[in-house]
Amino acid sequence: MDIISQLQEQLNEMAMLAVNTFGTLQRDAPPVRLSNNYPDPLNPAAAAAATAAANPNPDDPAAQPQPGAAAGAAPAQAPAQAQAALAQPVQAPPALDLDEHPKAMSHALVLAAKKFDALVAALPLSSEEDQLKRIKELQAENEVVGTELQKQLEAAELELKQVEVLFNEATDNCINLKKPD
Repeated sequence: MDIISQLQEQLNEMAMLAVNTFGTLQRDAPPVRLSNNYPDPLNPAAAAAATAAANPNPDDPAAQPQPGAAAGAAPAQAPAQAQAALAQPVQAPPALDLDEHPKAMSHALVLAAKKFDALVAALPLSSEEDQLKRIKELQAENEVVGTELQKQLEAAELELKQVEVLFNEATDNCINLKKPD
């Protein structure tokens, strides 16, 4: 494989690694609270409890006073329940090792970039005049090889014609030797 093809392949690999790295970082990034006006993404239970306490739903059967319950006992229990919900830690689903995974991906990206740099360094350094001289040499070599191939093609066509003539003679002889029915 020539060096230009290797460079193209390495560049494609670097692009793939970069896209995967950025996508993984975006996917695995923890949620961030944008403003105090929005609920806390890290503690959705507390946000739901605070919203329910601030905006009671009159149609909700839990918000209706219970028969037989003391009128003063229900409001005292609601803040205690909200505090209990806040005190309980929210269990997050088991996460990947968010510290090591991006490091490994960025390490692979750096290695690919170093390999690309090594390939670029392996490119021949020459002036424009040297490049034009090399192009002329290659064109002259191409012409020599082209004329040689043309001669071989003409010889092969001549041999094919000779084989066709011999084949036709052989088939004619076979037909003539065969007795008519």
